[in-house]
Amino acid sequence: MKNKKNSGKLDYTFTDDMLFKMVFVRHPDLLKRLVAALLGIQEASIEQFEITNSEILPEAIGDKFCRLDINMVIDGQRVDLEVQVADEKDYPERSLYYWAREYSGALTEGKKYRELPRAIVMSIVAFDLFDCAEFYSEFQALEVTRHTRLTDKMRLCYFELGKLPKVIGADDELKLWLSLFKAKTEEDLRKIKALGGPIMEQAIEAYRHTKATDEFRELERLRSRARHNEASALDFAERKAEKRVNEKWQAVVAEKDAVIAEKDIAFAEKDAAHTAALAEKDAEIAALRARLKKDT
Repeated sequence: MKNKKNSGKLDYTFTDDMLFKMVFVRHPDLLKRLVAALLGIQEASIEQFEITNSEILPEAIGDKFCRLDINMVIDGQRVDLEVQVADEKDYPERSLYYWAREYSGALTEGKKYRELPRAIVMSIVAFDLFDCAEFYSEFQALEVTRHTRLTDKMRLCYFELGKLPKVIGADDELKLWLSLFKAKTEEDLRKIKALGGPIMEQAIEAYRHTKATDEFRELERLRSRARHNEASALDFAERKAEKRVNEKWQAVVAEKDAVIAEKDIAFAEKDAAHTAALAEKDAEIAALRARLKKDT
């Protein structure tokens, strides 16, 4: 029987956006190694590495539009690393927007368009995004028939965790990193640690240490409260809207009922008049028959 501690479900995973940002901002050496694997380059080749949004502001946690991505400048390139868990059916458009924001944000006053740096958005997604078997997809701006590249300054990279192979080699660092984000149990972490060696061990230790900190617990408390308040507000708004719809339809039904009742009255009056007219005609016919009978 497996030890529950070693095989139990993780309370937080690497795809938890708060934990993801805290772990890799606090351990830039791990972030640099991760990004090198995601970009498909050697870590030693990176000369400039800067995190440009390292802070997590407690007052922004409850903001509906609060994003816990990591923005970097790597050898002059603007790189945005995103983790997306929920499939809201709009992620391709959202990630394109993120790219446009990164790219346009680099155009400072007096700068020429050709001086804009390459902007790269890398997205680790916990759901199937594209209709393909490959876990990695990359998009650039290409001419639709010749596939000529418009510019090398646009790059959108997607890593779909659900499409990772079940068997991963110890020398495949990219897949090992992505396996960390896919891990759901202590047993998963144990296997990755045994397979990946020192770098995976460092990442897992950083994960354990970060989620045990008072700062993380407080930020998660604020996030949980914000989500609860948002859910309550949404429920109240939905119930209020439903009430307005019901009241509207009740008014419409009442109006229709009034029209029907008015028509019923008019029909009854018309029917009564018709019945009276028929009775009068019947009386006239009866009188005529009586007269004819008398004459004969």
